Amino acid sequence: MTSGSTPGLTRFNTSADSEASAALHEVCASSAWGSKMLARRPYADAEALFLASDAAMAELTAEDLAEAMAGHPPIGRPKPGDPTSSREQRGMAGASEELKAEMLELNLAYQEKFGHVFLICATGATGEQMRDAMRDRIGNTAEAEREIVRTELGKINRIRLTRLVEED
Repeated sequence: MTSGSTPGLTRFNTSADSEASAALHEVCASSAWGSKMLARRPYADAEALFLASDAAMAELTAEDLAEAMAGHPPIGRPKPGDPTSSREQRGMAGASEELKAEMLELNLAYQEKFGHVFLICATGATGEQMRDAMRDRIGNTAEAEREIVRTELGKINRIRLTRLVEED
């Protein structure tokens, strides 16, 4: 193993393409992003993996971003039985009924305007912070919002890739 390698990264680097592809799909639903990440294996360390993820994210088209977003449930409504979305949206777990209702309303308005779910790196954010971000971002142009989404997806991918490489 190289100096920055972990058992999880070694397993990812040496696993069959189909297994690595499935793991990447759990990180990001964009098949273009996954293909780019798969093609660049092996990774010397987690930082090389993160840099490759950032580069692949920067190259995604609007269609690729839409595919990636389709893998994310709306804020406040994690996929049943999906521990990842539940963990990432933990900030909404104790939200008041009023906040949950407001988030539902904002989610619907956002989706109506942009044609996709509101995407934010929710890890560590409170329900109020997510609501405030949605209130701020709903006034954006589609182009500005697409670039914010690209940045947020990049943050989410880094968190999920960290979990992937730190698994024993």
